[in-house]
Amino acid sequence: MAGKIVGIISLKGGVGKTTTVANLGSILAAEFKKKTLVVDANFSAPNLALHLGLVNPKVTIHDVLSNKAKIHEAIYQHEAGFHLIPAAYMYKKINPSALKHKISRLRDYYDMIFLDSSPSLNEEMLATMMASDELLVITSPDYPTLSTTLRAIRLAKQKRIPITGLILNRVRNKKFELSIKDIENAALVPVISVLPEDVKIPEAVYYTTPVSLYKPRSGSAIEFRKLAANLIGEKYEPGFWNRLKAIFNR
Repeated sequence: MAGKIVGIISLKGGVGKTTTVANLGSILAAEFKKKTLVVDANFSAPNLALHLGLVNPKVTIHDVLSNKAKIHEAIYQHEAGFHLIPAAYMYKKINPSALKHKISRLRDYYDMIFLDSSPSLNEEMLATMMASDELLVITSPDYPTLSTTLRAIRLAKQKRIPITGLILNRVRNKKFELSIKDIENAALVPVISVLPEDVKIPEAVYYTTPVSLYKPRSGSAIEFRKLAANLIGEKYEPGFWNRLKAIFNR
């Protein structure tokens, strides 16, 4: 069966797209044994490789899209078992619309492919949308982020690209935050994951390691596992991971 391409989008920076992509890639490969690829499709301001400790990649998605390299030459393996296609840190002129053609060739090699999109409403985000089978939209429980989320959803619906659901990130459980019901009523899209505000996430970024590897029992890591399991139609059972940890400790 051909792999699924999932675009992770948001029209606001800093809401957690790159962190989500890095952790889903790590969890699905290391814990669910899925062949997983993550791609930095934020061509003008890439961060995914830095989150994963790849500082100076020789071949990037920019080289692929400008036909200077074959796509397999831009694939790097992370120690957790998943694969990464980074982007160039110095901007190079490319044709974003070629992304769909290049990435679709990899369906036969991977179970899941995640695209980390640009946070701007431009041709880069459109390239991610058009290359994806479905989308996950990242938002946070505040009015400014929700307003940009609604714009992203409208655009996806205009392009007739299915939206699997919303990922509600940086939740503090405060009275001043929008509720899940408020967000779902406004967006007409279900919230499929709620990620807590967690200081371990920026700490993990500092150590260039997904939080699911850096602090696997943190609240955010557990929620990322639930989301990963949901995306592949499996159930996450925390008790299993506790038993596994006990075995290794013994």
